[in-house]
Amino acid sequence: MPASRRQQQLQTVLTGLDECLGIASDKDKAPMASTIQNGLKVALRKRIKDALKCLKAETIKRQSHAVTAKVLQSEAFRQAQRVSIYLSTSGEVDTTELLCEMFRLEKMVFVPSYEGASMKMVRLRGMEEYENLPLTKWNIKQPDFKETREDAMTNGHGIDLFIVPGVAFTRCGARMGHGMGYYDKFLRQHSDKYPHKKISFMALALNEQIVSQEELPLESHDVRLHSVITEK
Repeated sequence: MPASRRQQQLQTVLTGLDECLGIASDKDKAPMASTIQNGLKVALRKRIKDALKCLKAETIKRQSHAVTAKVLQSEAFRQAQRVSIYLSTSGEVDTTELLCEMFRLEKMVFVPSYEGASMKMVRLRGMEEYENLPLTKWNIKQPDFKETREDAMTNGHGIDLFIVPGVAFTRCGARMGHGMGYYDKFLRQHSDKYPHKKISFMALALNEQIVSQEELPLESHDVRLHSVITEK
């Protein structure tokens, strides 16, 4: 019997033995690992959200003020002309003070607008515009998706600094969002659109949102944050 035929038969026998012993093949291990990782993320997301619900408004206000001061002093912020910033809701670092400072410093401000599975970054021109923005079902202010505004993906300039939200972060730059994938998708699209542009990714986090690298490993498809700003 040719050696190749004997090797094929041996592999068939070993595969059958693995199945009998309950040993997963390499083909099956990848989705199994992904399922386990997703389950861990769901549990971590719930744990952090439950902890954030217990924070007093005074605690969030104090931390937000300290984070804002650090952002204003950071080199990434000072160098950036076009800045994307999320419009905060409860359980997040409040970005209102930072937003006000950005307009005072005459930064070009871009904020997210969502519709279905799509997100875009559009220009916001002042605090008066901000105050008059409609609220979404998540109680977050956002520009109407269909409204005509300058769009960071089509204006030929893009964004210099992204200030992104999230549920949990590590000091090494890993981020876990709310599970919809809006920012992960958009940041990749923006990098593809402006491949030669130097872009900074920054997150603002409450102390309670920082977790260990073991709890939230940085995966190959994740966008690494350049900085995670906290009170401490």
